[in-house]
Amino acid sequence: MAKILVIGAGFAGHTAALYLGNQLGRKHEITVMSNRDVFGYVPSWVWVGVGHMKPEQTIFKLKPVYDRMHVKFVHAAAKEIHPDASDQFVVAEEIGTGKEVRWSYDYLVIAPGPLLNFAGTPGLGPENGFTHSICSLPHAIKTRDAYLALCERMKKGEKVKIVVGTGHPGATCQGAAFEYIVNVHKDLLKKGLRDKADILWLSNEPELGDFGVNGVQIKRNGIVQKSSEFIKSVFNDHGIRYQVRTGVTKVEEGKIHWQNYEGEEGITEFDFSMLIPQFKGQPFKYIGKDGEDVSAKMVNPAGFVLVDGKYGLPYPELSQTPEAWPAQYNNPTYPNVFAAGIAFAPPGPISKPFTNKNNLLIAPAPPRTGMVSGVIGRVVAMNIVDLVKTGKMTHQERMTEMVAACIASMGDNLWDGNAVTIVMRPVVPDRKKYANEFGRDLFISHLEMGLSGAWMKFMLHYTFIWKFKGLFGWKLIPE
Repeated sequence: MAKILVIGAGFAGHTAALYLGNQLGRKHEITVMSNRDVFGYVPSWVWVGVGHMKPEQTIFKLKPVYDRMHVKFVHAAAKEIHPDASDQFVVAEEIGTGKEVRWSYDYLVIAPGPLLNFAGTPGLGPENGFTHSICSLPHAIKTRDAYLALCERMKKGEKVKIVVGTGHPGATCQGAAFEYIVNVHKDLLKKGLRDKADILWLSNEPELGDFGVNGVQIKRNGIVQKSSEFIKSVFNDHGIRYQVRTGVTKVEEGKIHWQNYEGEEGITEFDFSMLIPQFKGQPFKYIGKDGEDVSAKMVNPAGFVLVDGKYGLPYPELSQTPEAWPAQYNNPTYPNVFAAGIAFAPPGPISKPFTNKNNLLIAPAPPRTGMVSGVIGRVVAMNIVDLVKTGKMTHQERMTEMVAACIASMGDNLWDGNAVTIVMRPVVPDRKKYANEFGRDLFISHLEMGLSGAWMKFMLHYTFIWKFKGLFGWKLIPE
């Protein structure tokens, strides 16, 4: 009987657990270890952050789902991974009791989601800083409360400054910040308060609408359209100011310090700010059989797990080498250890990085959340199924092959709401396969805004909650 342990129960880990339970749960031991006992549907935390959805509508308990899927659940926080021992195991701290638990494995999936590195920018974050976040449900609730309090000030006639974007030169998830800023705009319009707010988009993107993926490009009627033009039009129509090519370096109360590509330093004042932090890998200890530190074999300096990618290529070479991106997501030193979602180490950035004259690297990290996480979670699970049944992996999907779709709501009302629908093929440009300057399939790639997108976003919330609960027909719903 094989023992398979999944650390984490977000999009990647939970997806892997569902497939593993479905394929192997009756004959083998599948265990999920998570420091949270609920699944959180992260895309809808944007709506929580503006007060348009109740927090409880975005979560559900994990154990009842796993009980049905023949998966064990351990409510514990992983601390140490021992990949060299003859009996390989993970040491964790049980939530609630503080008791140390030890869990052995034959195959390990590391998918705990990101460490939100607020400490990487002094003064950033809702706990020890002066900004807000929608990267966790407690943070989204705090953001909602602060935003609604701001609205009360505006109702009394006060004019305010709102800043939304990225809070670190190497942050990712610009898409979530974009969705939040346009939802704030729409909400203020409906409240009759839009004229009281100066709204600024502040981002480390090399171009507006880059989103850390080198932008989105489509071709219609022989004309190439770019997301930079599209988002610029949206912001201009909505009266949202924008500043890109900027890395936030420090935050004080009411003041954001930054540097740009030119090396200029500046301060932006704010009354309310939601800035996405840098993501890092979870700080697990990786311990060898003699107690030595084997983290260099397991993770990169940021804590992301090394997998079957080609690391160390300079950006110009990486951008022309689609096969540098991992395909099966297992560690070369410990091939029974897999990483999924944000946990795996990308071989480098997708968008071109830039270092200014002050030696500050301003470079959006590759996004590996949402649909990408789910797809990788499935690939990892099916490869473990292969190994258990046949001893040979047959599944692979590089981000240079992967299709990804995203719907960014611009107001959640089904009658006057709006949403931007984005489809990319592939997520990471493949300039060998696609003979254009963008390295993408310009026919399949799609970019559109309209009311139908608002309906789709609303339906996706309930469709994916259904899927993640493992209810009837869940496998028919794509990741």
